[in-house]
Amino acid sequence: MTDLQEKRAAQDVPNRRLNFKKTRNPMWYVVTGAIIIVALTYVLPPFRNYQLATVGAYFTVTAGLTVLTGLNGQLSLGHGALMATGAYSFALAQNRWLTMPLSIVAALITTTLAGVVIGLAAARLRGPYLAGLTLAVAVVVPSVTSTFDETLGSDMGLSIALDPPPGVIPMERWQAWLCWAGALVTVFLLAVLVRGRFGRDLRAVRDDETAARLAGVNIARTQVLAFVVSAACAGLSGALFAFLAQSVSPGAFPLTLSLFLVMAIVIGGLGRLTGALCGALLLVLLPALAQAAGERSGSQHLEGNLALVVFGLVLVVVMLAAPGGLASIRFSTISRRKR
Repeated sequence: MTDLQEKRAAQDVPNRRLNFKKTRNPMWYVVTGAIIIVALTYVLPPFRNYQLATVGAYFTVTAGLTVLTGLNGQLSLGHGALMATGAYSFALAQNRWLTMPLSIVAALITTTLAGVVIGLAAARLRGPYLAGLTLAVAVVVPSVTSTFDETLGSDMGLSIALDPPPGVIPMERWQAWLCWAGALVTVFLLAVLVRGRFGRDLRAVRDDETAARLAGVNIARTQVLAFVVSAACAGLSGALFAFLAQSVSPGAFPLTLSLFLVMAIVIGGLGRLTGALCGALLLVLLPALAQAAGERSGSQHLEGNLALVVFGLVLVVVMLAAPGGLASIRFSTISRRKR
C-alpha cells in the first residue's frame, strides 16, 4: 500500500465510524415509518389503505425470510405453510377468546413450536434436501384442514369474529395501522438481532461453517434459532392476513405463495431488510398489475397464471441488471461513480 492509499484509508475511518453511529439505532427508522404510514392512511382511499395493510403483512414474513435465507443461507420453500399455521391458530383462538392480543400470542407460540421442529430437522440438511423438506411442509399443511374438517372447516375455511375498530376509525385504516404496527415491531427486533452477536453468527455460518465452528459458533443452535425467528415472523404475518380477510382457508396459502415469497426476497435483495420491503411491495403490486392485464385480455387462464410469469420475468431482469437485488442498486451506482 502506498503512502497516498494509507492516507486515504485513514481519512475514511472516521467517516465510516460516523456513518455507523448515525445508522446504528433502528428506532429512528421505525418512528419515521410509523409517521409516514399514519399520514398515508389519511390520504389514501379505502382500497389503497387495504393494499397498504397487505404490504405490511407481507413485510413481516419477507423480513423474517430474508434473515433466514439471506443471512443464514437456509432456503425455505414452506413459509406459506407457516403462515397458514399462524392464520389458523389466530382464527381458532380469536373465535374462542375474542381477544386479539391473546390470539396473536397463540399464533406466535404455535408457529414458534413448528419452527423448532422444522429447524431441528433443517439443521441436519443442506441445499436441495432442505428445500425438499420445507416443500413437503408446504404440501402437507393444507391437507391437514381436510383431515380435521370439523375443527378447521375443510376447504370452506373458518370465519373469524372480530371486534369493530374503536371509535369512528374506518376499518381499512385500522387494518393498515395494526398490520404496519406488527411489521415495524418485527423489523425493529430483527434489526437489533442481526446487528449483534446473533447476526454475526448467522453470517459466519452462511459464509463458512468450518471456520465458524473453529471460531466457537454452535452451528446447529444458530440454524435452529434462525428458523425459529423466521417462523415466528411467518406466524405473525399469517395472523395479520387472517385479520385482513376476516376468514382463513387453505386456498389463501397455496404452494405458489411460498415460491412468491422466495422470489420477492431475491428480487428485493437477500440479507437486507430494505430488500424485504421492496419484495413486500412487489408481492402486492405485481399480482394486481397482472390481474388487471388478465382482465383486459378476457382470458381466465391467462389471468390465473400471469402473476407467476410476471414475477419470473422481473426476477430475470433484476438479476441481470442488479445481481444484489433492488436494494443494492443505489450502492452499486455509488461504487461505480467512485471507481
